[in-house]
Amino acid sequence: MKTVKKIAIVAGGFSSEYSISIKSGRIVEENLKSSFDTYFIVIKDNEWVYEVGDRKYYVDKNDFSLSINGNKIAFDSVFIAIHGTPGEDGKLQGYFDMIGIKYTSSSLLPSAISFNKGVCNDYLKSHGIQVANSVQLFMGIAYSEEEILKKLGLPCFVKPNQSGSSYGVSKVTSPTELKPAILEAFKHDKQVLIESFLDGREVTCGVHNFDGTLTTMPITEIISENDFFDFAAKYEGKSREITPADLSPDVALKVQETAKKVFQLLGFNGVARVDFIVQNGIPFVIEPNTVPGLSAQSIIPQQATAMGYDLPDFFTRWVNHSLK
Repeated sequence: MKTVKKIAIVAGGFSSEYSISIKSGRIVEENLKSSFDTYFIVIKDNEWVYEVGDRKYYVDKNDFSLSINGNKIAFDSVFIAIHGTPGEDGKLQGYFDMIGIKYTSSSLLPSAISFNKGVCNDYLKSHGIQVANSVQLFMGIAYSEEEILKKLGLPCFVKPNQSGSSYGVSKVTSPTELKPAILEAFKHDKQVLIESFLDGREVTCGVHNFDGTLTTMPITEIISENDFFDFAAKYEGKSREITPADLSPDVALKVQETAKKVFQLLGFNGVARVDFIVQNGIPFVIEPNTVPGLSAQSIIPQQATAMGYDLPDFFTRWVNHSLK
């Protein structure tokens, strides 16, 4: 009889994206439980725990195992559903590499580079990828508001350099708004990225490399009811998401080819999503995501469905890819 693989689904994390991660993890669990023996493990502070009813079983961090009723549970792979630290910045990946456990996401270095928006933009720009002009600030180091505005102009976007889900992101339209926006972003990270405004259509494109074949997913256009795609637009229904996006064939091809190039340049694995602003027919990369949202409101499940996948099959293929 074929042995059913044991898969840990890790969710939670140490960032403001904790609640979104839990939602993503539950969607993953729901779609994997028919194919695998799944264990939903929540990482929060120093507590890594698997709960069944009112019982808690704590992960042995020496080898990422569980002991349940005297039986040791070791995992064949880990589905990383943690947005932000430690699941999207490479920390968990380094830990799993050291103890020899497979996982579904990109490895340590691609995760760390892509999570640092400033470093990632500089790297992509050096390889000919179009990105917004930007200024990076560091906590405790003086900066000149005048020089920032001179370089980037108005409006501009101020965001934490290493964060997701649009927490701490502000659109600045007047000089008096710049300092408060910077202070708000510094509440979420010790580094802040300020980017020039790109006037265009916001789109995003998933990419996967299941079975070693690099494949782009249908493009989604995001039309926010708010001034930009902020947290409310992403997770509280304040946006329309159109999949597939109504783009001309040549623009759609540019977006998909750029998304694939970003995936390759950064050495991604599994599934990633690349966000763009298309300005005058040219796709500018806003940011890549190595652990994209997977909740009911998220874009990758929408794109997978538009490709013709049912979600259990899509997530099963994702895990099987990690097991190879």
